[in-house]
Amino acid sequence: MASGQEPALVCSNVSRWFGGLHALKGVSVTIGRGDIFGLVGPNGSGKTTLVNAITGFYPPQEGSITFEGRRLNDLKPHHIARCGIARTFQNVALFRGMTVLDNILMGRHIFMNPNPLASLFYWWWAQREEIAHRRKVEEVIDLLQLESVRDEHVDVIPLGLQKRVELARALCAEPRFLVLDEPMAGMNQEEKEYMVRFILDAQEALGLTVLIIEHHMDVVTAICGRILVLNNGAAIAEGPAREAIADPQVVEAYIGKARDVA
Repeated sequence: MASGQEPALVCSNVSRWFGGLHALKGVSVTIGRGDIFGLVGPNGSGKTTLVNAITGFYPPQEGSITFEGRRLNDLKPHHIARCGIARTFQNVALFRGMTVLDNILMGRHIFMNPNPLASLFYWWWAQREEIAHRRKVEEVIDLLQLESVRDEHVDVIPLGLQKRVELARALCAEPRFLVLDEPMAGMNQEEKEYMVRFILDAQEALGLTVLIIEHHMDVVTAICGRILVLNNGAAIAEGPAREAIADPQVVEAYIGKARDVA
């Protein structure tokens, strides 16, 4: 984090166990407000576990996580979402059999307050709320250029568009902190370039802080100012993206130790 920059998220000595597996080992990281921060490491290194700790799915058993000064450890996922944190998932988690528009509308659920009276007096009460939600959804559809597929079922659109729909759904929750779990997974080069552009556009337009898990190092070095590298649940490097990736411990974690030639 740059000197003098206000922190958005602070993880202090975060640890998590699953039975005998020590998935996170005292991980600490500070992400500055407005940053695009990368979280990288080999498969099984603890990246998604850290994200699940931040978003409340698997709270830390040791250490603390604070967002904008508020402790998140004891909050449920839906309460954390209301604090201003939204996420996408490594595997596309859209509602099959529903349209792109309906899936994106689901991102507004944290703002919806079902009320029998509102339903009874729909034209005077609930309609205004519905129009407000749809207006926000239309703004996100325009931002991510999804107009052409808005009425298509998500089952039939390409993976790159499905990932964009998932991003749109997360943005409709009006987050200040956005977590992207491998948003480029399974994409070809053209789809990756589109997604990078839309992430940058959303970050700039909405003033987001972004935490991105990604295996594509070209993407990480292109858009992340700083990164944290995990291996076997522990932090092994942190700093500017290109410098951290070149760290000998990081190289060893990815490709193994160089063998001496007899």
